[in-house]
Amino acid sequence: MNSNAPVVSREVLLPFILITSLFALWGFANAVTDPMVSAFKKVLELENFQASLVQLAFYGGYFTMALPAALFVRKYSYKHGIIVGLLLYSVGALLFYPAAVTQQFGFFLFGLYILTFGLAFLETTANPYILSMGDPATATRRLNLAQSFNPMGLLAGLLVAQQFVLRKLQSDDVDFTSLSESAKASIRQADLMVIRNPYVVLGLVVLGVLVLIMVNKMPEKKDEGKSLSIGASIKALVKNEKYIEGVVAQVLYVGAQIMVWTYIYQYAEAIGIPNDIAGNYQFIAFVLFFVGRFTCTFLLKFLNAGKLLMYLAIAAAVFTVATIFIQGMTGLYSLVGISFCMSLMFPTIYGIALSGLREEETKIGAAGLVMAIVGGALMPTFQGMILDIGGTGYTDTTILGVSEVNFSFILPLCCFLFIAFYGWRVFTTHASV
Repeated sequence: MNSNAPVVSREVLLPFILITSLFALWGFANAVTDPMVSAFKKVLELENFQASLVQLAFYGGYFTMALPAALFVRKYSYKHGIIVGLLLYSVGALLFYPAAVTQQFGFFLFGLYILTFGLAFLETTANPYILSMGDPATATRRLNLAQSFNPMGLLAGLLVAQQFVLRKLQSDDVDFTSLSESAKASIRQADLMVIRNPYVVLGLVVLGVLVLIMVNKMPEKKDEGKSLSIGASIKALVKNEKYIEGVVAQVLYVGAQIMVWTYIYQYAEAIGIPNDIAGNYQFIAFVLFFVGRFTCTFLLKFLNAGKLLMYLAIAAAVFTVATIFIQGMTGLYSLVGISFCMSLMFPTIYGIALSGLREEETKIGAAGLVMAIVGGALMPTFQGMILDIGGTGYTDTTILGVSEVNFSFILPLCCFLFIAFYGWRVFTTHASV
């Protein structure tokens, strides 16, 4: 951790900047999508479980495409992987236009699914590429630095969702369930157009970034003939406990992150805060996440990555306990505070899990860690099922003396406890990481 090697050398500075810009792009998509769970629930009159399918489609695309993306990059190059990823990203976003016209929830889910095919390509490519851009001793710090720009996209996406979607939804201002079918149809059409617009603009912006990447010369990182076979790489990874436990930790981390960010709206609504105001609290959470990324990148220069991961996971667990059992604004503040603790987790787990692997193992290993993002599809769906225990509301029943929306955060609590265990395992058995 005290290596004198630069985090990013001058020779790879331009490629580093270009690839780092992609981290903000998928952060934007994440932030715009989280509020859509609540938006679709109201506009299309869905149950909590049905609305949670937004996250299932969004993060399920990562699981589906991560391994094909890794195989594509292995055969061709990182640049080709980025180009394909940006193209799929754009197509998925632009599909929101016909989806809004048809008013079919399934069409929106399909667009999100294709969009995340592109994100799977980008994450499978960008993360190991950043790790390879310099001394292995600074790899985890380098990835944390690049990932520090992801919250910029999150903040921009949240502002767009808040200012151009949530505040313009007519279904948020009326008792939607009491309207006539013709009135509902009129409001539904208008609101779906509002939801459509940021995705269509995003698709056009991504096309512009695609052109920028294509015209710039990028270092080729292509496997040559001496690579291990895919089967041999997978066999080596399966035997690597640090990697396998890292994949599990990543599944749980992404699940916890999406639950904390998605259901902040439902938690706020349960204490009388409307969606457009709840967005302010998510904005603060993203700011804390942003500050935490840079703070933790600095701290990694002095602390073992596993130890710092353990400390922050324990802190996140404490905040989550407060979120569950403390009612009102204090519980909401605790929920917001979790984001600072989460800031370190994704890139650090990623860097730890891939540390010490050979190049050919890293590409396949990266796919496994991107597939782990499926936790963002599964865990919020389970949380939605908990919310539906007493009905479609958020305070229909009590569990252990608290409302179901409070109790539902037992799921991220379990996730943070495992991550703390993984951090402890890493710094006690792999002190050099």
